[in-house]
Amino acid sequence: MADELTQETPATPEPETPETPEAEEEPIKTRKNGLTPGVSDELAEIMKSGWADTELHGLEPIAQASHTAARRAALSARFPGERLVIPAGNLRTRSNDTEYAFRASTEYTYLTGDQTHDGVLVLEPKDDGHDATVYLLPRSNRENGEFWLDGQGELWVGRRHSLAEAEQLLGIPAKDVRKVAAVLKEATGPVRNVRGHDASVEAALTDKVTAERDEELRVYLSEARAVKDDFEIGELQKAVDSTVRGFEDVVKILDKAEATSERYIEGTFFLRARVEGNDIGYGSICAAGPHATTLHWVRNDGDVRSGDLLLLDAGVETHTLYTADVTRTLPVNGRYSELQRKIYDAVYESQEAGIAAVKPGAKYRDFHDASQRVLAEKLVAWGLLEGPVEKVLELGLQRRWTLHGTGHMLGLDVHDCAAARREVYVDGTLEPGMCLTVEPGLYFQADDLTVPEEYRGIGVRIEDDILVTEDGNRNLSAGLPRRADEVEAWMAGLKQA
Repeated sequence: MADELTQETPATPEPETPETPEAEEEPIKTRKNGLTPGVSDELAEIMKSGWADTELHGLEPIAQASHTAARRAALSARFPGERLVIPAGNLRTRSNDTEYAFRASTEYTYLTGDQTHDGVLVLEPKDDGHDATVYLLPRSNRENGEFWLDGQGELWVGRRHSLAEAEQLLGIPAKDVRKVAAVLKEATGPVRNVRGHDASVEAALTDKVTAERDEELRVYLSEARAVKDDFEIGELQKAVDSTVRGFEDVVKILDKAEATSERYIEGTFFLRARVEGNDIGYGSICAAGPHATTLHWVRNDGDVRSGDLLLLDAGVETHTLYTADVTRTLPVNGRYSELQRKIYDAVYESQEAGIAAVKPGAKYRDFHDASQRVLAEKLVAWGLLEGPVEKVLELGLQRRWTLHGTGHMLGLDVHDCAAARREVYVDGTLEPGMCLTVEPGLYFQADDLTVPEEYRGIGVRIEDDILVTEDGNRNLSAGLPRRADEVEAWMAGLKQA
């Protein structure tokens, strides 16, 4: 990584660029141990000029612009007469002067389609609704040297859109975000803010908001995402399709994973996510052997052995930040053992029952209850639990080995709509356009003395992304086989390819 040029004291402020005539000058960040402690006047002057005009004109709006406008209109109708503030968030330090890759807050992305750090969406109330303004960082200032002296200057991190370009792309008036704190400090009347993303915004609003009112805004935006529009459904399908290809990639390199570790699997899937999307939607679970019994095994540093199972839970996140969430439990050598297949088939039967229960008008809980019933029946039949099944389910005894809920909402977040009210989410009713996972599992821990020794260390989960339709459901991840014999045939075909 290159070391930025630095100066010991900020440059003398120069005239503002035309785009930001009222922006306040801020000291340019400096690095204590930079190799060049100062900038000569002559160099500063050379760096000001000789740059081509790169302003872009006639830009088409982003694909989701009409959808984000509709979402803002619905938000406006829900909170008439109130100022609404939704920040994107800021860069977070990873170590010293390096930052984590930035991901804009879900609420901000949902309402704008923008993904840039420091952005803030403000809806100003008016008689018939709200005026929306998105506050963004403008192009780096060339007059004062910001673009080449500041660690976040465009010479270092790349070009960003001008405010005029952003307006064309997002369909929202854009202003300099360096003015937003002052604007918010002067705000009067009721204000709501999505907390936890931008400390400077929260400081500006500290005497204008309440935790209760801000939480109502967060809850509304979480519930608004439950039913996906056509754009979102298309993005979820893209995410799933890339994920299917990522799983195929993994099967093709299992021999290399055996020679190294689970990290080879993790890296292989990550390559597909970065080539076709923005990133992975969550930490990939590449759990081989007994690690498959750890629900969120993301260390991915264990051995991959022939004869063991690989539980791969992974999802590609699209460039618009919608994520897939798919799990398959695969035999590393391509063939399930008799016991592995028995447990796998039980989970498959459970998932089939759960998917069949996903339909408009059904209770959200129905697919979970249907899946759990099948697993409880299997555990009783295998002699691991004493029946009757109804008593097992009443007491939740099957949960020793089923552990988790059978699914969750999916969208911009892998566990989408998590702030929604209980009566709307887990106690609610399914509607067309909702997208959720169905992911039952059985997990027999390596140290579980209540099960026969041969069961210990076996974990199986099967997970698919299911869209509720007008007449039932559609399995978005049907491109990956699920039935045991189909999985074996699929793996054999890929290894021969």
